[in-house]
Amino acid sequence: MSSDVSDFGLRSGELRLVPVGPEWSMRFSSESRRLSAALGAAALDIQHIGSTAVPGICAKPILDIAIAIRSYESGHALVPRFEPLGYRYRGENGIPRRHYFVLGAPRRTHHVHVLEHDSDEWRRHLAFRDRLLGSPADAARYSAFKSRCLADARGSREEYQRLKTPFFEAMQAGRN
Repeated sequence: MSSDVSDFGLRSGELRLVPVGPEWSMRFSSESRRLSAALGAAALDIQHIGSTAVPGICAKPILDIAIAIRSYESGHALVPRFEPLGYRYRGENGIPRRHYFVLGAPRRTHHVHVLEHDSDEWRRHLAFRDRLLGSPADAARYSAFKSRCLADARGSREEYQRLKTPFFEAMQAGRN
């Protein structure tokens, strides 16, 4: 079960899921090296997060990366370091104290979440990924649920997100 390069990225308004195979780890490794070189010591840690970090499940074909920094305030100075890599800065984009960057046009291929390394948001992202990696049953349940949400959303990314959020949040909190 793997996707090919033509599956990578989503056009604006597009919604689909692809199977996660080993190529996603390779994409992360490559991009992590680029980001590390650009950010230097300001990046305390760079992690592959989200569904594309979990082989064998389905995911939107966009690579999710989390970068830990010392303080939210120090992240503002990093914005110019992302620009030569092709990233666009989106501010907090709905999550307080997060610097959010996107890469890819016309197909969005990467999302980067820059977070304080001691924040709850950083810990939640890693814990959720680690839960799915550590429990094939939870990963399979989450993948099947996302597929149902995709069908029910009828092409609406907003509806897909709305449908999957309660399940995602319950899994993050260990209630599911």
